[in-house]
Amino acid sequence: MKKFLAILLAVSLMLAVAACAPTNQGGDKPEKVTAKVLEYDLTEEKYAFGVDKNQPELLAQVNTFIKKIKDNGTLESIMGKYFGGNGEPTLVTSAAEDASKDQLVVATNAEFEPFEYTKGDKYLGVDMEIAALLAAELGKELVIKHMDFDSVCLAVGQGKCDIAMAGLTVSEEREEHVTFSEDYYTASQRIIVKSNDTTFANCKSAADIEAVLKNLDKNTKVGVQNGTTGQLYSEGDADWGFDGFPVTTVGYKNGSLAVQDMLNGNINFVIIDAGPAACITEKINALI
Repeated sequence: MKKFLAILLAVSLMLAVAACAPTNQGGDKPEKVTAKVLEYDLTEEKYAFGVDKNQPELLAQVNTFIKKIKDNGTLESIMGKYFGGNGEPTLVTSAAEDASKDQLVVATNAEFEPFEYTKGDKYLGVDMEIAALLAAELGKELVIKHMDFDSVCLAVGQGKCDIAMAGLTVSEEREEHVTFSEDYYTASQRIIVKSNDTTFANCKSAADIEAVLKNLDKNTKVGVQNGTTGQLYSEGDADWGFDGFPVTTVGYKNGSLAVQDMLNGNINFVIIDAGPAACITEKINALI
């Protein structure tokens, strides 16, 4: 009997403790941290195509073509697919490079959505659709060569490709390797932060953001895609008139890797072009 009472007392005590223990009703679930693009444009840039300096005829043809697609609404229609959801992107196929054929060889970095990216063995993006139309206009077979971004202009300068089409901002440094066409798009740099980051919470303008950046130090790590304007903006560049900031700039092969590293806590922010910033954050956040 005493043994039974002891067991009963132990069970009652366990039930009492369980009743008093806090329960997770869902309210104390950790906040999901995502990536967020700040709405302020930090720069104003012009995108253009980089043509082989030894092909002035091609440059003239490209400029004529750009004017044509601007005037007839084709460029606006392509932009609408990627920035307005007006229609489905067109898949672009690259032919194998063959010196015996009449080809337009395009250098790109297909990791810069919405301007150039891949789906399987096909290419998509604003620049890739323009490339396909340009090749058709010239009566040439299209060849697309994917490479690191900081090699794109160099490949054209070395005669390995005819034209660079890679979301290229016009700059004096790049003009050492290519001749730029007429511009076709106005771009800007933006900052990506973690959704729970309050560093820029009180900022109401690009000037406010820059003021915050100027007061940071080397302990702050900013991710950029190697060779891009974002890197020049962060580090400083005399030709651009960028003063740079007293932070540690960390280079990545592409913007997606930088944003993922930020979410993993290895860097603080990411600076990249506005269009890719929107695409990258949307895709990464959808997986969280």
